[in-house]
Formats: sequence, structure tokens, C-alpha cells
Amino acid sequence: MRAQHTHHFLTAFPVYCSVFLSPTHLVLGGGGGASKTGIKNKLRVYDVSENRSINLVSELELEPGDDSPTSIAANLEAKEQMKNGQNQNCRVFAFKDQKLGLVGTRGTLVSGDLDDFQKVTALSPDGKFVVAAGTSSFQLLSFPSLEPVAPPIKTDKEIYDVTFSPNLLVVATTANLLVYALPGETKSKSSPSKNKKKGKQKESAAVLSELELLRTVDAPAGAIGSTGSTFRAAKFHPEKPEILYTVSNTIPARSRTKKAAPMQAFVCKWNTATWNADKVRKVGDKGLTCFDISANGSLLAFGSADCSVGILDANTLAPLVAILKAHEFPPTTVKFNPTSSLLVSASADNSIRVIGVPDSAGKTSWGFIMLILITLFIALLAFAAQQSLLKL
Repeated sequence: MRAQHTHHFLTAFPVYCSVFLSPTHLVLGGGGGASKTGIKNKLRVYDVSENRSINLVSELELEPGDDSPTSIAANLEAKEQMKNGQNQNCRVFAFKDQKLGLVGTRGTLVSGDLDDFQKVTALSPDGKFVVAAGTSSFQLLSFPSLEPVAPPIKTDKEIYDVTFSPNLLVVATTANLLVYALPGETKSKSSPSKNKKKGKQKESAAVLSELELLRTVDAPAGAIGSTGSTFRAAKFHPEKPEILYTVSNTIPARSRTKKAAPMQAFVCKWNTATWNADKVRKVGDKGLTCFDISANGSLLAFGSADCSVGILDANTLAPLVAILKAHEFPPTTVKFNPTSSLLVSASADNSIRVIGVPDSAGKTSWGFIMLILITLFIALLAFAAQQSLLKL
């Protein structure tokens, strides 16, 4: 299926994360990171039109010394620095009067590693919770206050993605899916402190309940010539919480005598009632680097290490759109707009590509189905006629 797409070069702005605030307002996060490259770390808001043109609306330059934005999430319903050794890594910005402004911050990284960073950010469907995940730890916070809902949790393996259903929180690590139950009402106990300061009593910190781990789902077995596979991404269907999609990249087997098999990428469609993979499709001979699902749940998008971008039918996992040379470097983010009419991919090569999603993508073609039925009907008639002739 052919799709119209437009490439846009952004001068000295490597892009690492993106999110839509509305059908036309796109936020890009990127920059030079913590290194002294001279490229400033920024958040930019662009207006993206249906004809795939872009216009810079607002730009927020982050303070010197801040890390580059690497993950971002947006609540569409609700319209600083390293100090004292604590990284206020999780930040809330409001987009108001065509400008971005800082609302609040919270430190969530518990590894103690100075190189750790907020790798994944995800909001729950009802906008009540947000997860901020580092490389091997995560914390569930209330939104927009950023107050902790549960203690931080460390994982044995590296975290690559987090996704919510109305009742579940799934953390995708390289080795497995960690399935947690979302808390109903936050349980907290507070009591006045015996110490007084300026005539006012202090309240003790709330007692947080641990998240309940319901199950662990191992990564699927690898393809021939590989030693296994790792989870790269996970997304719940926005309208059918019993469906979960994951991306798995195989790990090539190492051998001194044979050449290692190429990495392969697979998209899996899971039934969360049984936790069986109902559908699995190979989508490339290179690993996938980013993944998204449309707001209507009918389309899946991915970026590949071979610099291509693709769109799949979410029901059948059949390929619908493929753009083979979307960027010079592998895409770092792909994101559908809220109306599922546009897909934006971005890369560290200082570029984004705006893709117009074909109207027919993700929709069943009844004409095609009728053609198949008519063909089958004709084949059955021909078979019946042949049997009649044989009897004669």
C-alpha cells in the first residue's frame, strides 16, 4: 500500500522521543545530551498539518547540564537541575498559550549509577498514574502530582518499555514481561510527628504498598540460528485490554566456525486471558528500534535498525505500508497522532518524516472479501460439475 510521506531536516537537533498533544501539535525531545557537543537540549512543539508540512510553534531550552530528553508521554485530557546529588529526572510540562512551561519534578532513579537515566515514561489510560523507568528500576507515581504510589522496584534485567491497561501494568524487560496489578485506592497511613517546628506538627511519610506481581511471561523462543529473543516494546490495545502487542528481537548465536545468523524482529499478538501468543509475524531481518499503536487500535507502526519504517494491520499483523529508507540513522521514535491520520518517525540524524496514513489502512475491504467468496463459490460449482461428469 502506497503512503504519501515528507522528509523534514532539523538543523542540529537529534531527536530521541516524540508525542502528540493534539491531532496537529507534536512535541519532539532531543539535543546533544549530557556531552559537551554544543548542541542544546530542547523540547520543541511543532504544528503538523494534514498535508505533512510542519511549523515550529514553541521551543523550550533546557538548563545546561540536564540530560537529553529520552522518553515522553502526554495526557491529552488535561491541558532542573542536578542538586545535592539528586536527579529530578521526571518532569511535568504544561502546554499553554502556545508555550511549554515546567509544572513539577520528581526524582525516581534508585540505582545509584550516575549514568542511569529515565528510559521510559508511560501514562495510564485514565491519566491517574505515570511510570518513570530507568534502565533497571521503575516507580509508579500519581499524576499530575508525581507523588509516589508504590515503592521503587528494581528489575533483574534491563527495562525497554512499560504499558498500561485499565487494571494492569506490564513492564517489558529484555528477558520477560512483568505483569503487575494496578492499585485501586492508594493506601497510606500518616500520623502527627512528635517533633514540632514553628508551632506546626509534621506528618510522617505515607506508607506505600508494594505492587502485586501477578505473573512473569518469558520472552518467546528465538528463530533458527539464534539463542533466544529479547523484548523490545509492549503496547496494550487501547480499546481491547485483553490484547497486548510485543516486539521481540532475536539474539544471534555465536560460533567460532559458523557465521552468526542475522538478528530478526517479530511482532506478537498476545491474549492476556491465557497469555498465549495468538499471532506472530516476522517483520524484518534487523532488530526493531521503536514501536507504537494507533489510538483506534487498528494500526501498528515500527522503526527498524535498517532505517525503515513500517505499518501493520493490528488484527492480522499483515504489512500495510513500508518506507525503506526513511532516515539515515535508525528511527528513535514513531508516533501516531490522536486521529490516526498521521504517523511521525524521527531519528538522531536530525530529521523527522511525516507519513500520511492511507484511508484504507486498517479497514476491512468488503469488496475484496466478496471477491474471495465469489471465487470460492465458482470453484465449488466447478468441482460439483466435474463430479457430475465423472458419474456420467
